[in-house]
Amino acid sequence: MTRKTIPRILIIAGSDSGGGAGIQADIKTVTMLGGHAMTAITAVTAQNSLGVDAVHPVPAETVLAQIDSVIADFGVDAIKIGMIGSAFTARVVAERLAALEQRVPLVFDPVMVATSGATLADEATVAAFGALMDLATIVTPNLPELHRLTGKEDPIEGALGLVSGHRCAVLVKGGHDEGEAVADALIEEDNMTSWQGTRIDTPHSHGTGCTLASAIAVGLAEGRSLAESVAQARVFVRMALLEAPGIGGGNGPMGHGRVRLDTGGSPRLNQVTVTGRDYAAQVAFYRKLGLQQIVDSPDNGYARFETWGGATFSVQIDPEEEIAATSAVYFECDDLDDRVETLARGGIVFEHGPRKQPWMWHEARLRDPAGNIVFLYQAGEARRFPPWRIGQP
Repeated sequence: MTRKTIPRILIIAGSDSGGGAGIQADIKTVTMLGGHAMTAITAVTAQNSLGVDAVHPVPAETVLAQIDSVIADFGVDAIKIGMIGSAFTARVVAERLAALEQRVPLVFDPVMVATSGATLADEATVAAFGALMDLATIVTPNLPELHRLTGKEDPIEGALGLVSGHRCAVLVKGGHDEGEAVADALIEEDNMTSWQGTRIDTPHSHGTGCTLASAIAVGLAEGRSLAESVAQARVFVRMALLEAPGIGGGNGPMGHGRVRLDTGGSPRLNQVTVTGRDYAAQVAFYRKLGLQQIVDSPDNGYARFETWGGATFSVQIDPEEEIAATSAVYFECDDLDDRVETLARGGIVFEHGPRKQPWMWHEARLRDPAGNIVFLYQAGEARRFPPWRIGQP
């Protein structure tokens, strides 16, 4: 089998037993963006959406051993540092990373306080952050962290001080600011890039900083520019906030696992549109198949549906369009036989029921009310990895 390249991201951070932030958020982010996450855990915490109940720092020598072990075997394309655990760990990690034969992009998220308000870095540890910022490609503090690092009331003035003092870029994050608008600014030595967005109203934002920093690290590992990496990371965070599952009694986790097709590599096939003549009939048909309708615009003759995994499918009504069934839409169903039987009993007419095809797919064929060909099918690994796949021995 042809060797695949994958961005290798080393994450040096603390573990969040609640799965919302820290190493857990980092791994989910890197994985969903197509990277391979390696870890050096600096602290074990007992926490949930309501707060941090306990913190146990990992000995510095064990942190270094984790770093050495994964780099020696897998190599590394980018490094993300979050909760560092102690001042001593910060210093020895900086020394070890500075001694690497090959410098790689380093994203430093100076974690000081948990979302719940628990302190995760004492004054000595914050004072030791300077050595890590000296190595960083970009530092990603929130507004309270930026103020604590610089003592400046003006965040831009504070960021410029870090840029000149440590020769690193700084992302000024506006999430802690007030108001409906959220502004982020990337400050580099010779450039500034800003983004504006509308605040997403959710209490389930635990781990946004960790997630953003890890997503930036993936972009940099792929060779993207700083601005491109930040832009991709912002999209990922916003989608994860919108997909938050709403669990926990306090500041709950985001929905990393549902951000699949919204950002990352290009091109991505995540939207298909078919033409129809009868809006109500088309909408009723696809809803009956099991698609979730997310846009309902009968006046414009347009409906959009979401499928499991995030891909969208839409119908556009044009009574004068001559519809020719020259292509087919395929919806994969793990419960193919049962679903076809249920739909048939509910009045959906199939041109043929589930059949095993020579190309190893199991298919049932039908048409929507406009005559567009639709297949419900089950393929498993044969969809992407048939025995005759190009480049496969």
